[in-house]
Amino acid sequence: MITLAISNQKGGVGKTTTCINLAAELGRKGYSVLSVDIDPQANCTSGLGVALPPKAPSLYNVLLGDVPPQEAILQTKWKGVSMLPATLDLAGAEIELASSISRETKMRRVLSRIEGFDIAILDCPPSLGMLTVNALVAADKLVIPIQCEYFALEGLGQLSRTISLVKDGLNQNLGIDGILLTMHDSRTRLSIDVADEVRRQFGDVVFKTFIPRNVKLAEAPSYAEPICYYDPSCSGAKAYEEFAEEVSTLWLKEED
Repeated sequence: MITLAISNQKGGVGKTTTCINLAAELGRKGYSVLSVDIDPQANCTSGLGVALPPKAPSLYNVLLGDVPPQEAILQTKWKGVSMLPATLDLAGAEIELASSISRETKMRRVLSRIEGFDIAILDCPPSLGMLTVNALVAADKLVIPIQCEYFALEGLGQLSRTISLVKDGLNQNLGIDGILLTMHDSRTRLSIDVADEVRRQFGDVVFKTFIPRNVKLAEAPSYAEPICYYDPSCSGAKAYEEFAEEVSTLWLKEED
């Protein structure tokens, strides 16, 4: 199983939207996908239509060792997609993990006990706390969404430093494996300039696909549906289909 972390300390860049829709598209392609919600806001969980019953186990219980991961994994109604869900309790894990032995490797050890999936997609919180560090330690591949707006590259310096620290001490294979341009508006000079600057700085690491600004993409989470099911003909759905094909070609087809 390949572990793909989607992270950016800046909020509102399309991390969760990307996790939801990449998972759904890869599931439609025939892959077995585990979506892992590491954000206490649990937007990836709700966006995939998962509503936890009261007292149901979640990632919080798994990280603290209260239940095995298999007991917390739920099947979604989308083809090929299962979910290791988050709840607001996960916010407490930041504090509770602080005193744990090998606290940075909890997520990696959890994922090592899970079988039967081609890929795990980790939705990270918009911060560089212990949960995000756990995701980076567990990651085989790291994708950073960057929105095509003025402050696009803000915060990437700090994220890059965190990546370097994790790489030096905990995951020597960690690097920026892909950058996804989001909220692109081809009608504006700003989007074009930001996209050009990101490609200039990062070169071939930037995916060919960019995600456009799209009303349907913004609407889909309120219906708890991935865009490929909510409105498969819209520009956002077509973009995520192309992005999933890039991810599949780069990292999954070689595993087949």
